[in-house]
Order: sequence, then structure tokens, then C-alpha cells
Amino acid sequence: MRFTILSRDDNKSEVIKARMKQYLNDFSLEYDEEKPDLVISVGGDGTFLEAFHTYRHRLKDTAFIGVHTGHLGFYADWVPEEVEKLIIEIAKKPFEVVEYPLLDVKIHPIGDESYTSFLALNEVSVKCADATVAMDVHIKGAHFERFRGDGLCVSTPSGSTAYNKALGGAILHPSLNAMQITEMASINNRVYRTIGSPLILPSHHVCELLPIYHNRKFMITVDHRTEEYNNIDRIECRVSDEKIRFARFRAFPFWKRVHDSFISDETT
Repeated sequence: MRFTILSRDDNKSEVIKARMKQYLNDFSLEYDEEKPDLVISVGGDGTFLEAFHTYRHRLKDTAFIGVHTGHLGFYADWVPEEVEKLIIEIAKKPFEVVEYPLLDVKIHPIGDESYTSFLALNEVSVKCADATVAMDVHIKGAHFERFRGDGLCVSTPSGSTAYNKALGGAILHPSLNAMQITEMASINNRVYRTIGSPLILPSHHVCELLPIYHNRKFMITVDHRTEEYNNIDRIECRVSDEKIRFARFRAFPFWKRVHDSFISDETT
């Protein structure tokens, strides 16, 4: 089996990376940064997102696993104290593959048939650099609402525990092939009105965000990367046909992951 390791740039993560690389090589596994069968992320969720985007072109052939050395490792199943056990698991046992949905994002400019395409593991968020976000929201080709506020977030089920959760969105189990639209500080009064609640859309529903004022500059963040765009005709979001593949060597139920990440073990 071919493997590669991406590490957060800190001493603890680099030491673990070097240790894992040496031991896995000793077990006759091949280190291959070009065509890995397994990508190991050592760090936090930011490192895992970077690993996903680095190898997004190999999603059908590559599985991902994380070692958590940060403050919050929602995507990481393993901690530094378990590295030796993980090395043996990787070297000696076939892993189970668990697939999570991804978000397909297309940004269409005005007057151009071409578009910029992204895959998101967590979410895409849309804000304005210096003005209120004003957008028409279309669902399945039909106008749903005219949004005014700080911005909109469209998230995957696994990403529902990230920015979406901070915005008051629901937490979705990643077995649901769906996406969620969550508002950021919408303007609601007798003139302007939005639904005011998160919307959960199934995989066959497409969401389009159409700017009302095309001369505004938008800041669009896909997972951990932000870029500015002008003259946007529409932003199209749908559940992707592609999925991320996680390598599982042991059971780690999603709701236990949520509990361990957000709820204290203390009981009253």
C-alpha cells in the first residue's frame, strides 16, 4: 500500500509524521506523495481540510485518516498516544471505507459560459467585503426568497458541525445525502423578510444564489480558503456525485464524535 502524510507545521506534529513514516516504511509500505492509497493527516481539522483539497483529484482511489494534535479534531479518529497502535493497524489490517457527502460549488460570472468549480468538505460561505449581502435564493429553479443580511452558508452534513453550527444550524448525520443553507444575521422587518431558519435540501435539489447588485465584491470561502469575486451571475450549490472516503480501523460513531468534540464528560 502507498501512503503519504501531511502535517501541521509544528514540532509535535512533525515528530509524529517522521515517526509514522519511518515505521510504516519498516513495514514495507511505500511512501508516495503522488498517488497515495492512504493520506494521513497529522494536526487539526485545518490540516485535514488541506489534505482533502491537496488530493481531491484522487477521491476515488484515496482514503483519509487523521491524527489529532490540535485543539479540535473532529475529523481525526486517533490521538498521539495511539500512534503505535495505528501504525500496526495500517500495516497489518485492511481498513473499512466510510463515505461522506461533499458539496459541489460552481461560481458563474456574468456574460461568460465558463465557471469556477470547487468541492467542499465543510461548507461554502458568501459575504460582501463592504456591504450587506443581497441575494435571491432559488431552489430547484424556483425563487424561494430574497435574502438581505451578513451572508449565507451552505454546508455538508459533516460540515454541519463547523461554521454552520456556530450560525445556529442543525447538526446532520453524514449518512444523509443532503446539504444545509444557513443565514448569517438576516434582516427581517416589515419590508424585508426571510425564512429565518436553516433549510435542509436533499441531493436532487439544487440551490442557486443570485446577487441583486452585480457590482458588489463578494468574499467566498470554500472550507478554509477565501477569495474575492466581482460580477457574479450566480453561485450554484448541489450535493456532489463524489464523496470523501475515510479509512476506519475501528468503530467511531458519529454522535460519539459530536459528543466528544462539543460536550463535557462531566455529569451532574
